[in-house]
Amino acid sequence: MTKEYTSLGLMSGTSGDGVDASIIQSDGNTKYQVIQDKYFEYDKNIYQNIHNLKEKINSSKDLKKFNKELSDLENQITLFHAKITDQLCKVKKIDIIGFHGQTIYHNVEEKISKQLGNGRLLFQLIKKNIVFNFRQNDIRNGGEGAPLTPIFHQLLALQNKFELPVCILNIGGISNITVINESIGSLNFTSKDLGPGNCLIDSWVRKNSKKNFDENGFLASIGKKNDIIFEQAQELFLNRPNRTTQSFDVSDFDVSFARGLSLEDGAATLTDFTAKIIGTSLLKNLSSTNKKVLICGGGRKNKILIKKIKDITLKNFIIQNIDDLGINGDFIESQAFAYLAIRSILKLPITFPNTTGCESPSTGGEIITLK
Repeated sequence: MTKEYTSLGLMSGTSGDGVDASIIQSDGNTKYQVIQDKYFEYDKNIYQNIHNLKEKINSSKDLKKFNKELSDLENQITLFHAKITDQLCKVKKIDIIGFHGQTIYHNVEEKISKQLGNGRLLFQLIKKNIVFNFRQNDIRNGGEGAPLTPIFHQLLALQNKFELPVCILNIGGISNITVINESIGSLNFTSKDLGPGNCLIDSWVRKNSKKNFDENGFLASIGKKNDIIFEQAQELFLNRPNRTTQSFDVSDFDVSFARGLSLEDGAATLTDFTAKIIGTSLLKNLSSTNKKVLICGGGRKNKILIKKIKDITLKNFIIQNIDDLGINGDFIESQAFAYLAIRSILKLPITFPNTTGCESPSTGGEIITLK
């Protein structure tokens, strides 16, 4: 009988608002069971520090320049993770922890993916087997270090008996897709980042109001798209210097081109722009046989964004929230890192040439185990 592990996945996404935590039981291969999902909101100080530093970090030189601030924030984030891990370990006996940390800078050309989160400190505090720094092996093996969740998306499709082929569209800060195809006797998948997800809309709202995001797309719904700025934004994206890369960071995008617009018109313009990128990318990357698109991530709650994506793709696809199939779309990434931690312990690959562009399937994560 294949051994199963109880694993805790901890994921702090690009919104930087808190930590998604998931406890799963899995063999790291063909099956998993969700035991608990829970969200823990960062306190206001951590949230503000994350976004203040993200604004400052635009190159590897900035990582050195702001090393003291980054180190202080990393300790704050790690202590927060230790506190919530301690709570969750009282609920269920945990074998392994998958600790992603908070991405502060990701640059494919510089071969850097920096997550804030001190795995060694967390290990000392909680005394559990821990896996962290998930992206580094992939980068060393010629990959871009993202996306990491496709192997878990494949398991989702297999275990939940999705009709294949199917596309899983994740709209977090960055938008990405995993396309799961059916082949004789097995499953195969490809994956890529598309461009911005929530990052531009969230950044605009944070800078121009006291809100952190455009809830349900309300601001965009009462604003008016500026056609000139919309066209300029499209041209900038199509002619960006890193257009051959498969992965993006939120620092690859900024909202400066929308300066001068009202809060509502800026939200409307950026929502239309984001929808245009996602919608046209779906049309470009999905075959005529792939009709089903399942959306997960926070962006699926932005009703205006989803409506705009559907308008662009017309009747080419059936687009629905993954929640409609009984799967909580808020916790797929945290569940994924619980699963990836088990695969890392078992020395199974977590990235592949057709997902990150690595030279060969790569195991991932630094591992610290109890003696």
